[in-house]
Amino acid sequence: MHYGEIKDCDIANGEGVRVSLFVSGCTNRCEHCFQPQTWAFDYGEPFTEETEDHILSLLSPGYISGLTLLGGEPFEPENQRALLPFLRRVKAAYPEKNIWAFSGFTYEELLAEGSYSRCEATEEILSLLDVLVDGRFVEALKDISLRFRGSSNQRLIDLNATRETGRLTLLPDRRG
Repeated sequence: MHYGEIKDCDIANGEGVRVSLFVSGCTNRCEHCFQPQTWAFDYGEPFTEETEDHILSLLSPGYISGLTLLGGEPFEPENQRALLPFLRRVKAAYPEKNIWAFSGFTYEELLAEGSYSRCEATEEILSLLDVLVDGRFVEALKDISLRFRGSSNQRLIDLNATRETGRLTLLPDRRG
């Protein structure tokens, strides 16, 4: 896996101050994507053990709320396979911090047997996430007033509540 960027003080891609990892590779290729350079799977730098160690050190300050995965597409199968061992390390080192992921695939697509985005790592990755922002960006549904997403079809899924209740549960839509 490759990555395009690591942000160490991100306040735009999840609640609180976050460390954000922008992975490379995306087959969704949403029209008007804000990061089209990340569509290429070889864009940026290789994601190595040293990269993981660096991100883990960035997560250590108490003011950092958690980690956000974006792209590109974290749920491309080859990216999932690289991210799963890393996410296990993050949860082991910082169980109090939350993990968000942004995906152009919907939650339902990620769970569907036989779907392109589902692989042997998908369920465990979802089990390690606290919030999933799902759905492809759709220019016709663009809404700049939405929190943490660009178009109204995208959802902020509270995965902890979803696991607890067995029903898909969205985060409250607090605007402004």
